Amino acid sequence: MVHRTDREPLPDLVRPMLAVPGELPGVETGWAYEMKWDGVRAVAYVAAGRVRLMSRNDLDITRSYPEVAALGEQLGSTSAVLDGELVAFDAGGAPDFGRLQRRMHVADASAARRLARDVPVVYLVFDVLHLDGRSTVGLPYDERRRLLTGLGLAGGSWQTPPSFDGPGADVLAASRANRLEGVLAKKRSAPYRPGARSPDWTKIKHVRMQEVVVAGWRPGQGSRAETIGSLVLGVHEDGRLLPAGRVGTGFTRSSLDQLLAQLTPLEVAASPFREHLPAAESRGVHWVRPVVVGEVAFTEWTSDGRLRHPAWRGLRPDKRAGDVTREE
Repeated sequence: MVHRTDREPLPDLVRPMLAVPGELPGVETGWAYEMKWDGVRAVAYVAAGRVRLMSRNDLDITRSYPEVAALGEQLGSTSAVLDGELVAFDAGGAPDFGRLQRRMHVADASAARRLARDVPVVYLVFDVLHLDGRSTVGLPYDERRRLLTGLGLAGGSWQTPPSFDGPGADVLAASRANRLEGVLAKKRSAPYRPGARSPDWTKIKHVRMQEVVVAGWRPGQGSRAETIGSLVLGVHEDGRLLPAGRVGTGFTRSSLDQLLAQLTPLEVAASPFREHLPAAESRGVHWVRPVVVGEVAFTEWTSDGRLRHPAWRGLRPDKRAGDVTREE
């Protein structure tokens, strides 16, 4: 625990620190490694036994995940701001982002409680940002991890996953063997940088993934004639929305219904891209206001800035459209 006489009030908002994509560090010393979890980022504010969950785009998502509320009971009189990931697991114990989609957007308390029984989540806590009246963001990673471990957070709906010393290549291999997304390399001496994307945290993924802005959609054919056939995608660069190609695979019928209902009220007459698109890319497109964010898996970027072989993974209501940029 942190002992100090000049206590600071629990902050209302601490934006999560973000990682940059990259490779394993060339030098092993000075780095710790954590598994990368395929879920939704959430910062938990715990005081007087109550828990408030905030998403990466500053939305209160407490009501959507009622099973995490009991974390406040475990901490008791301890106040804290915690950083972590909300994850749904499949029957084999691997993170399942598709299952997690069912837990998003749920504002009705009774529906959220029912879903918590059918599709439970676990809040995986990997950092502490404020503890018992003191901000900890200025402390180095190793000290924050020591404080976090000292909290002894363990419950049916929350855990503190381990941090590893390395070698990084071994941790990365273990993440692949356990069907995880990859690893995070974190500099041991680095403070927590709220709201910043910093190379002090580097994410190394097995599969390339990209957040995308939905710019429009094309009607389908055959069995999908009455719904969406493909989505037109974009990413931001220097404040402009640039085309990133289309995605037409990876959808379930329910996800298509959800997307159609969400996109129909957003329809606009003109393309949200500033640049002129070839006729083949704009023909038959229903353009929409570019505010909906999703995520795709893909193989590579083409020379003209399009995603090659993208597959839809799901909506990302926890992300702002304006923050979506191309990840190299």
